[in-house]
Amino acid sequence: MKLYRFLTGPDDASFCHKVTAALNKGWLLEGSPTYGFNAATGAMQCGQAVVKHVEGKDYDPEMKLSEQ
Repeated sequence: MKLYRFLTGPDDASFCHKVTAALNKGWLLEGSPTYGFNAATGAMQCGQAVVKHVEGKDYDPEMKLSEQ
């Protein structure tokens, strides 16, 4: 099974830690990061897609992707 997640967060160290944690759990970067202005909060936001191959499991829409 191949899983996909899109990580988002403020443009600060917490976003880098979120991506680093995913990488250390076996997720791989997919494509380029994104960066945009959130007018509602007045802050810049970051985004990064990650993917992961998990053997021996079937996809279930109820699964919590971050725990795979």
